[in-house]
Amino acid sequence: MNNLDWLAIAQKLQSIAQAGIFYAADKPYDLERYQEISDLSVKILEKLTDEPVEKIINLFASERDGYQTPKVDIRAVVFNEEGKILMAKETVDGKWSLPGGWGDIGYTPFEVAEKEAWEETGLKVKAVKLLGVFDKRNHAHPPQAWYVYKLFILCEIIGGELNAHTQETSAVEFFDRNNIPPLSVDRVVESQIAKMFEYYDNPELPIYCD
Repeated sequence: MNNLDWLAIAQKLQSIAQAGIFYAADKPYDLERYQEISDLSVKILEKLTDEPVEKIINLFASERDGYQTPKVDIRAVVFNEEGKILMAKETVDGKWSLPGGWGDIGYTPFEVAEKEAWEETGLKVKAVKLLGVFDKRNHAHPPQAWYVYKLFILCEIIGGELNAHTQETSAVEFFDRNNIPPLSVDRVVESQIAKMFEYYDNPELPIYCD
């Protein structure tokens, strides 16, 4: 088996352990066994990803209510009048991505896309359409400890000005489809960018979903 196979196994073990811990609250021996499974899965995840064990433990420890569910990553897809796509340069790795981040409690997916675009680029946008839901496991992203669904949401510019420097980004720019910069592949990959240009060319395409 390759690393992705082991990653899937570790994620499944963590899900089973979390559900077991929740439903075995009054069974000390079962709790001990499920906690051991959880600890083993964390060790596997640490070996397979670049995430520190403390971060993995803190993440799972904060999600103990019932079944573990996928995290949601939301990306704003913004084109200008020339058909170029808006991208932001991430400070963490110096590479480029679509504006976005984790879904926030208390915000709808559309509101998250609008908020992230504003915070990362200085542009005010209006979310207008869900373009796609990608299962991160099925695309060329590096291995990650948690399971992720990625939502790509088309947005229209309604105001603001490009802001080159924010807390999370060091540059913002519109790029032509034939001149895409080095990508922050944990956040977005080439095939997903290409898919967004397909929607620009053919707005009536159905929503993509893995």
